[in-house]
This record gives sequence, structure tokens and C-alpha cells, in this order.
Amino acid sequence: MFRAPAPVLLVIAHGSRDPRHAATVHALTRRVRALRPGLRVETAFLDFDTPTVAQVTSALHRSGVREVVALPLLLTRAFHAKSDIPAVLAEATSRLPGLSVRIADVLGPSPLLVGALERRLAEAGLTPADRAGTAVVLASAGSSDPEAIAVIAEIAREWRHTGWCAVRPAFASASLPRTEDAVRALRAEGARRVVVAPYVIAPGRLPDRIVAGAEAAGADLVSAVLGAAPEVARLLLRRYDTAPRSVPLLAAA
Repeated sequence: MFRAPAPVLLVIAHGSRDPRHAATVHALTRRVRALRPGLRVETAFLDFDTPTVAQVTSALHRSGVREVVALPLLLTRAFHAKSDIPAVLAEATSRLPGLSVRIADVLGPSPLLVGALERRLAEAGLTPADRAGTAVVLASAGSSDPEAIAVIAEIAREWRHTGWCAVRPAFASASLPRTEDAVRALRAEGARRVVVAPYVIAPGRLPDRIVAGAEAAGADLVSAVLGAAPEVARLLLRRYDTAPRSVPLLAAA
């Protein structure tokens, strides 16, 4: 019996002038391919890095691909998810007859991301015995979108219930408090140990700002970015599998 090929998974990352960003994104997509060997996974960037979304969709169209699931490599539904990515995909489908693109949901929030945060903190040296005496700063890149800020605050509230003595949100840009302010506030409240958990996918300018703020305020440790953590790779596949199936969000006429 003939079975149509699975839609291509197109992971769309923001991009950065920092080469570590693209390297981390590619490491993550390699892990996704390893988890599902039969799935074609492509990577594109909105800015700074190549290939662009236009380049990848054009190449897919030339090779005969007609169905794509585009997955924004974003942790919240802010400007890039609401505007930039739909616009660039709409442009692609308008000039590529027959190409159908469905947009998967952004990655966050998800228990898998909290699992990845926990993994990175453990890798940085925290043990289960440390949890009750440790306050965590959940440090996001930041956004001017109130919905995105509310999501980060809610993640911090929920994570607090897993045994940390406190979990506070902080932001590298656009919103307050900054990472260093959150660290200092927790110290002032009597926290014996304060750690910073970057809630970002890949290294770059804003993650470096998180690290600098943590170090300036005397945080006890800073964990690594989420990167190619196994939990993140599994989450990409979950978002792919649950992308809208009935009516494509974007399709060429």
C-alpha cells in the first residue's frame, strides 16, 4: 500500500552573529534526526545565519516536497512567533505553488523544558540535597509582549512547588527585573544559595548578558543554556506530531 511521505520538519531558529548559536541549533536538530531516523529535518534562520527560510523552502519545493511542518524554535509566543515567522512562511507559499505549510506551536511552556532546566542545573553541580536551600533565578531573554512575560512568571511559580526555596523570573532585555537584580533580591531575603538557570535555547548576546549579570551579582552558579538537551529534542518531535492537521495554516492557492 502506498503511503505518502511524512511532512518535512522545518525548524526555524532566530539566528545570531555568535557562531555558537547556529552550532547549538544544528546539534539539536541532529539529535532530533537521531530520535526519528525516517524523518527529514531541515533548519532555517530568520536573521544573521543561513540558510534562510526562503532558501530552504525553495530547495524543498524543487526536490518535490509539498508538505512542511514549520516549528518555531522559540520558548514563548512573542513577536517572532506571532508576526515574523507567519509572514516569511506566507511569502514562501505565495511563490511556491503546491507547497503546504503548517505551523507547529512554540516550545514553551512544557514540563520537558523544566526537565531540561533541571538537567542543566544538575550538570552544573547541584544535587537533590541542595534543592531545599537553593533559590533559582529563571533567566529569560525577555520580551515586550505581556503574554510572553506572563508565561515566564507562571513557569517560575510552578517550578517553585518542586522543592526549591524560591524561583524568580528575570530578563536579559525588554522587561524587569534583570538577572543581577533578581540574584541580589534573593540574597537580601536570606537565600543561602542562589543559582541562575538560563531559559534560552542557544548561546548569544542575550544569554551572555544573563551570565554577566549573574556573575556581577555573585550567583553561586550559572547553568548552561538548554541547547541540545534530550528533553528539548523530544519536545520538538512532540510539537511536530501535534501540529494542526485538518486545515493547513498556510497554503499556496
